[in-house]
Amino acid sequence: MGPNLILVGTAHISKESVEEVERVIAQENPDVVAVELDAPRLEALENPDRWQNTPVQKLLKGDKLWMFLTQMLLASYQRRLGEEMGVPPGSEMLAAIKAARLGNYELLLADREIGTTMKRAYARMRFFEKLRLSWELMKSMVAGEEEEEVDLKKLLEEDTITQMMTELGRIAPSIKSVIIDERDVFLATKIRAPAEAGKKVVAVVGAGHVAGIKKRLQETAPDLAPLETIPKKKFPLAKILGWTMPLFIVGLFVYFGYEGYREGNFEKLRDAALFWILITGGFAAVGAIFARGHPLSVLTAFVAAPVTTLHPALAAGWFAGIVEAWVRTPVVADFQNLSQIKQMKDFFGNRVIRVLMVAALANVGAMAGFFVAGYDIVKRFAGG
Repeated sequence: MGPNLILVGTAHISKESVEEVERVIAQENPDVVAVELDAPRLEALENPDRWQNTPVQKLLKGDKLWMFLTQMLLASYQRRLGEEMGVPPGSEMLAAIKAARLGNYELLLADREIGTTMKRAYARMRFFEKLRLSWELMKSMVAGEEEEEVDLKKLLEEDTITQMMTELGRIAPSIKSVIIDERDVFLATKIRAPAEAGKKVVAVVGAGHVAGIKKRLQETAPDLAPLETIPKKKFPLAKILGWTMPLFIVGLFVYFGYEGYREGNFEKLRDAALFWILITGGFAAVGAIFARGHPLSVLTAFVAAPVTTLHPALAAGWFAGIVEAWVRTPVVADFQNLSQIKQMKDFFGNRVIRVLMVAALANVGAMAGFFVAGYDIVKRFAGG
C-alpha cells in the first residue's frame, strides 16, 4: 500500500479498536483521516435523535418502508452487541473524527452514500431473498438472553469476518455483492486518491473490508460513476405482471357478470366476489393483527385490500398504516427511542415501528390473499 497509506481494520463494537484508532492517528500524524462513513451516517452518529423530525407517512410507501425496517433491525442487533461489550456502535469512527478535528487533519468520508447502497441492493434482490433476510434478521432480534460471549480477538481476525460475509452471501448473494464487494472498490478508490497525491492517509475501516480493499489497491482505479447509479431492470417483468394479473382478475369478474346477465343468474359472480373480499381482506387483516395494529387499522386493511389488490398503484398497507398513525400518533419520544431499540418487545412497543409494521404486514397479507383468491377464481372460470 506504500508509506502514504495506513489501513486500520476495526470491529465496530470494540474498545480495543477505539484505542488502536487513537494510537495510530497520534503516532502517524497524517494529512488525511479517512473513515468508512458517508454524510448521512455521520449525521446519524452525531445526531442519533434525527428521526424525531421525520414525518412517518413518508416512510410508508414502496421501498422506503422495507429499507427503513431492515436498517433498524441491523442497527438494533449491532447496538445489542455493543451494549454487551460496553462500547456503542461506531465509537471507533467517532474517535477517528474527533482525532481528525483536534489535529486539524483533513477528514475524508470515504464510503458510498447509504441510500445509494440500499437502493442498489434492493433493486438486485429477489423476492425470496428479501423474505429470507427479513426472517434471519427477525431471528437475531428474538435470540435468547443467554448468548455466547463475543471474542473480540476472533472478531478482528480476517478469516472470521470473511466467514460472516460468506454467510451473508449465502442468505442474499445480491446484498453481499453490493454491500461488501462494491464498497471495497469504492473505499479503495476514495482513500487511494489523496495518498497518490502525496498526502499521508490513515484510513479507518471495518475489518471485513480490509482484504477487499488491499486487493483493489493493487488494481487500476476504476470510474466510480457506475457504482453510484441505481440499476434499471432490462425487462420490467414485475411491473408487467403487477398490471396484467389484476386486469386478468377484473376480466374474469366482467365475464362472470356477463354470464350472469345472459343466464339471469348472478350466483357465480356473487360467490366469486364474496370469496375475493373475504380472502384478500382477511389475509390483509391478519397481517395487521400480527403487527399488533389497532382494531381500526385491522378493519381498514380488510376493507381496502379487495380494492387495492386490483390496482397496482395502491396498497392496503398504506391505508392501514395511515389509520394506525392517526389512532396511535407517534410522538417525539417514539422517534427518540428508535435509537434505544434492542429487543423484539421494544421493536413492537415503538409507535413509529408499529405503524410501519402494520403497513408492511398488511401488504404482505394482501399479496398472499391475491394469489389464493385469484387461484380460486381461475378454477371457477375453468370449471365453467
